Amino acid sequence: MSIKERSRTLKTDVAIIGAGPAGLTAAYQLAKAGLTSIVLEKGSNVGGIARTERYKDYHIDIGGHRFYTKIEEVNDFWQEVMGDDFLLRPRLSRIYYNRKFFYYPIRLFDALSNLGLWESSRIVASYILSQLRPYPQEETLEEWVSNRFGRRLYQIFFKTYTEKVWGIPCHEIKAEWAAQRIKGLSLPVAVRNALLRPRHQSVKTLIEEFHYPRCGPGMLWEKVQAMVESQGHRVLLNHEVVHLALNNGHVCSLITVGPDGERIKIEAGHFISSMPLTELIQRLEPAPPQALLEATRRLTYRDFLTVALIVNQSDLFPDNWLYIHSPEVKVGRIQNFKNWSPHMVPNGHTTCLGLEYFCNEGDELWRLSDAELVELAKQEVARIDLVAEANVIDGVVFRQPKAYPVYTGEYKIYLEQIKAYLSGISNLQTTGRNGLHMYNNQDHSMLTAMLAVKNILGEQNDIWAVNTERSYHEEVKVSRTAADFQVARPG
Repeated sequence: MSIKERSRTLKTDVAIIGAGPAGLTAAYQLAKAGLTSIVLEKGSNVGGIARTERYKDYHIDIGGHRFYTKIEEVNDFWQEVMGDDFLLRPRLSRIYYNRKFFYYPIRLFDALSNLGLWESSRIVASYILSQLRPYPQEETLEEWVSNRFGRRLYQIFFKTYTEKVWGIPCHEIKAEWAAQRIKGLSLPVAVRNALLRPRHQSVKTLIEEFHYPRCGPGMLWEKVQAMVESQGHRVLLNHEVVHLALNNGHVCSLITVGPDGERIKIEAGHFISSMPLTELIQRLEPAPPQALLEATRRLTYRDFLTVALIVNQSDLFPDNWLYIHSPEVKVGRIQNFKNWSPHMVPNGHTTCLGLEYFCNEGDELWRLSDAELVELAKQEVARIDLVAEANVIDGVVFRQPKAYPVYTGEYKIYLEQIKAYLSGISNLQTTGRNGLHMYNNQDHSMLTAMLAVKNILGEQNDIWAVNTERSYHEEVKVSRTAADFQVARPG
C-alpha cells in the first residue's frame, strides 16, 4: 500500500495533543459543551504521568498521585467521574534516614529523639554558628536553608534528597526556589511552635486523608476516555504529532503518524496542546525564528524511572511512600502501592514497591537495562534494611521522560520568549505541566484545560497565570506538641 493510500484527513472542532490530565479534561469539557474533538496521544495508554501501568495484575502508579484540591471545579470533576470508585485513604509518608523513620513534614521532637543527644547537640551548635556567621548573600538553596536551620540540619534533611531529585548540587540551585517552597520557617519557629500552640495566626494544615481511585490514577483517565469515546469523540493512542501547519498566525492543520505508519491530517478550528514546549515549537511549520528555537532548546527536564518490585511479604511499612535520604543508595522515593489502595495488588500475601530513581534521559542510570535496574533496586532495598533480596520475587521497569520541568537560573527568560511567540497564534493554546513548562500539580493541569475550553467558548482567561501553589497541601502542620517543617518534593 502506498503512502498516499495510507493517508487520510479528519475534521473536528478541536484537536487536542496529549491524553494526560490536561488533554482528557479538555475533551470531557468540550463534549459537555457540544463540540467535537480528536485527542492524539503518543503513548500506548492514557493518563500521561498520571497513568497506571499494569504488570501481572499489579497496578503501578507512576509517581504517586494524591487526589486533593482546593479547586471546586476539579473536585466536582473527580467525584462525577469516579463515583464509588473514589476511595478516601489515610495519608502517611516519612523520611528514611540512617535506618530510622522520621515523620514528614518533620516533627521537631520526633526528629531530635531519633537523631539522639549527640546529633541533636550538633544541630543546635550548627544553628548557633549560622546565626553568628551567616552567609552574607543568600544566592543558593544551600545558603538560604543553612542560614535558617543551620548547616547540619540542612545536610541531614535537605541536601541529599534535593540533589537526588534535581541532579545538581544545592549550591547551584537558586535561593528563590527555596524561598518559594519553605515559607516563613526556620529552626526557632519550629521550636517555638512545638512549645507554644499559636492562637492568633493562620496556619495551613497538612491533609491527613486524600481521595484515590480504587485501581490507581489511570482508572480516572480510562473512565474519561470511555465517556468521551461513547459520545462519538476520538482518542487515538500511539499517534505522534509530527507537524503543525501555520498560516498568518493561525494553525490550519496538524499531521499525526499512527503505529502502522499511517499519516492523518487533522483540520480543526482550535488546537490545544499539552506536549512539551520544546517539541511543540520544533514541529511548527514554517519554522519559528532561529533565536526562538535556541531558547526552546535551553528549557530542560528531569526524568525518572520506576522499578516495581514484587515482594513475597504481606506487610513492610505503613506509609504510602518513603523519602529515602540515605546517601549510600541512589533511590529517591519508594511507593508502597497496596497502602494507596488494597486493590492495587492481586492478593494479600505479596507487596508491590515502586522505587523511583531520578535521572536524565540518556545518562548512565537511564541506559541500564531493565534487568540491571531490577537488580540494583533489589540490592538497594536490602542495603537500607527494608527488604531482604531473597524476598523479592519479580520486578519490572517503567521509564518516564520529561517528568519535571527544571527551573534553571535563566529559564524564565527563555519561557517569556516562547510565550510571546505563542501569543501570536490565535487558535493554539498550551496547557498542563509540560505545555506550560510549569512544575504544577494534576489539579492545576486540569484547571488550565478547563480555562482553555472556556476560552474557545468565548471567555478570555490567562492560562499562564494559573497559580501552581506547589506546597499548599503539605505546608505546615502545628499541634499542641509538635511543629513540622518541610521542603517541597516532586509528586
